[in-house]
Amino acid sequence: MTAQPDQTGNASGQIIISVDAMGGDAGPSVVVAGIAKSAKKNPHVGFILHGPEDGLKKLVAKRRVLDGRVVFRDCTDVVTMEDKPSQVVRNGKNTSMWSTLESVRNGEAAGAVSCGNTGALMALSMLRLRRLPGVTRPAIAILFPSGNPQGFNVLLDAGADIRADARDLLQYALMGASYARNGMNLPRPRVGLLNVGTEEHKGKAELKEAQALIADYAERANYEFVGFVEGSDIPGKRCDVIVTDGFTGNVAIKTGEGTARMIGSLLREAFKYSPLSRLASLLAVTSLQRLSKRIDPRRVNGGVFLGLNGTVIKSHGSADATGISAAVKLAFTLAQSGFAERLAARVASAAALTQDEPAPAGAQAEEQESR
Repeated sequence: MTAQPDQTGNASGQIIISVDAMGGDAGPSVVVAGIAKSAKKNPHVGFILHGPEDGLKKLVAKRRVLDGRVVFRDCTDVVTMEDKPSQVVRNGKNTSMWSTLESVRNGEAAGAVSCGNTGALMALSMLRLRRLPGVTRPAIAILFPSGNPQGFNVLLDAGADIRADARDLLQYALMGASYARNGMNLPRPRVGLLNVGTEEHKGKAELKEAQALIADYAERANYEFVGFVEGSDIPGKRCDVIVTDGFTGNVAIKTGEGTARMIGSLLREAFKYSPLSRLASLLAVTSLQRLSKRIDPRRVNGGVFLGLNGTVIKSHGSADATGISAAVKLAFTLAQSGFAERLAARVASAAALTQDEPAPAGAQAEEQESR
């Protein structure tokens, strides 16, 4: 069941986001601090908060900005990072994660946010929200800071599934281009396929097959395919969407986050080196603050699950209040733009087109992205 736009707001006209208060490394207090931070910046967002109700009410009561903006769903069980997805699917009905997704499924909320176990969240999302017709493997799309005018590039898959054949990579390209078009206002996104080099003869057989498929669908799906790209292009200006398998994508984003933290740490050490360097840091404080925001991974926290009947945002398990707020903002922005409905409509039209296509497997993915 796909949540409809008129079902995702309350009487005050707020867009409602369903939030899993449990599962994060720092516990529910940080989640509540994060939604409070988001609520302070955005008067048009409201929340359904899932977890032990008595404890959550006490935390919310300390945040005046949340008065009248939170509805509680009492859940006794929690999905831990050690739980296997298969176990959660069988026995997770009373967990906060299950309840969070149920609010989207029932049309009570426009999107879901969880810091919990990624594998379990994806498994439950596929169980409760179901895949869109024509989607073989949902993908996680994340925003990676880049030198492009929009400030970010889309990278997918970022860890939903370590496997991806040529047809899967084509679907990722189509969904990623849709995300860039609808979420970042890019009329004709540039798509690149991540490889060990840009030369056409390099890479595994499935990458070469995927290159041909993605190039073939470019005009019909209204994106520009730039061919193979390398790791250095992920934060670069050559493309707007980078397509890869979940294993490679997850390694790439974790490497980028670690590098950003290291750069921040080295800059702080450098400016403490001498009295002159400390003076220089004071003179450059505004520029340093801008740089800090630009490379702060917390501010782009949140991977979008693409290919489902509903919007699900996976936040980092270690996210602080700033990271939670960023994930909520992403869920709100996508809901406000009607992205889930647009993508669902594109996929539905693709399924209709497959009836006339001579190659059904390819056609199923084709129109998934043509807005």
